[in-house]
Amino acid sequence: MSWVTKFISSSIGQKVIMSLTGIFLMLFLVVHLLGNLQLLKDDGGEAFNSYAFLMTHNPIIKTISYSLYAFILWHAIQGLYLWIKNRSARGASRYGVTHTRSTEVSARNMAWFGIVILVFILLHMYQFWLQMKLGLLPPVEVAGYDHPVNNLYLPVKAAFGNIYYVIFYVISMVVIGFHLWHGFWSSLQTLGLNHPRYNPLIRGIGYAYSVGVPAGFAIIPIWMYFS
Repeated sequence: MSWVTKFISSSIGQKVIMSLTGIFLMLFLVVHLLGNLQLLKDDGGEAFNSYAFLMTHNPIIKTISYSLYAFILWHAIQGLYLWIKNRSARGASRYGVTHTRSTEVSARNMAWFGIVILVFILLHMYQFWLQMKLGLLPPVEVAGYDHPVNNLYLPVKAAFGNIYYVIFYVISMVVIGFHLWHGFWSSLQTLGLNHPRYNPLIRGIGYAYSVGVPAGFAIIPIWMYFS
């Protein structure tokens, strides 16, 4: 067995992988949010459809996207495995770190938050990504392309016109916020990025990220519904 295999199969290695995949997903959320903010433009979805076409046809972005799917699955399976393992180990800490009061709720419910988020992602992909992949969306002309593109704006507008889906979406963003807050802090601690001098700054960045990113996503369906 190579040292890589030994490391990956070890308890520390599993936590490091969990942290790295989590950080990758957190970076993706920022890019995804910037793209989704195109929905706030009053242009009938033209900017959003252009963004969606780029994300699904650029070779580099497509490669990153497929890696993202694998990381989501890996992160979910690894998280559930660690959660079950830590629950069965008497007195074991979920990430081998001490949680402060501000992270106690999210730390205790990390796996449950993760399950809710996974259900949200699967539903989200079924409603939008799958329709596009199956060619169920009508074509639409947009500036910058000399050919029609999938009108992904259409199902998004329909979904965000449903108050029940908007409520579900916003609640999911709240859950994601708690998950991100604990995940941001614990991931950096697992990777050894923990120093008394810089911890306040790290906490501030983590708080701003875990509140700002979910809030940015939540604003979109609320804005579209009331618009």
